[in-house]
Amino acid sequence: MPDPGRMTARLTLEQPVNEPDGQGGVSQGWQAIATLWALIEPQSFTREERGEAEIATIDQTVTIRFRTDVARGYRLVKGTRILAVRALRDPDETKRFLLLDCEEEVR
Repeated sequence: MPDPGRMTARLTLEQPVNEPDGQGGVSQGWQAIATLWALIEPQSFTREERGEAEIATIDQTVTIRFRTDVARGYRLVKGTRILAVRALRDPDETKRFLLLDCEEEVR
């Protein structure tokens, strides 16, 4: 089990929201729903070229205290860093912690 004392990253949990785009449609925006402490652990790193840009993707495992308002498609923000939540699980089914599999792109 994770040591709660290692959860030293302060993150903002955001959920996607649809906002009017002024043209009769909608565009996706983000709404902050919580600020929380977490442990961020890098798992893998890949680099690729897209057009003229080089993009690095870091797969991260983020550990947070258990909560019921997290889902795939949400994101975690720390300053300019954005970690997209791809999957989540309760590691021992005790509802103490959640492990979030996240992806961070670095340009």
